[in-house]
Amino acid sequence: MQEMSHENWMDEAIREAQKAEAIGEVPIGAVIVWQDQIVGRGHNLRETTFDATAHAEMIAIRQASEKLGAWRLLDCTLYVTLEPCPMCAGAIVQARVPSVVYGTTDPKAGCAGTLMNLLQEPRFNHRTEVVDGVRQEECALLLTNFFRQLRHNRAKAAE
Repeated sequence: MQEMSHENWMDEAIREAQKAEAIGEVPIGAVIVWQDQIVGRGHNLRETTFDATAHAEMIAIRQASEKLGAWRLLDCTLYVTLEPCPMCAGAIVQARVPSVVYGTTDPKAGCAGTLMNLLQEPRFNHRTEVVDGVRQEECALLLTNFFRQLRHNRAKAAE
């Protein structure tokens, strides 16, 4: 069996983001890969669940931990369409995820190098390898189109 590339796994995260968009959520998706298989999937569910912690990464981490029967997600890679926020970056460090691959930067909350880098903070006992910009254009376009449509709908409703 041929090992899948970062781009292939990011395609799976993009599919998760599309699930979020289909239900009116901000289109962010994540998958966690262990031994060349997906063990956790998540997409943004904050609006649906009224839960500020229902980010794609958090949901994927919970699912992967349950499937693997461990809170330490050693030998896993997390793929996410948007750079992790401080909460998700903290959870990634706590779960000991060794590698994170993300699509596009988050200039307002990115904590994998944009505003700060919690994933590689030397004072923490665990650091995570970070690969950025995988399927960047597709990931950014999902968000740009979603917010453009949201603004359009709000303007139309205000008329």
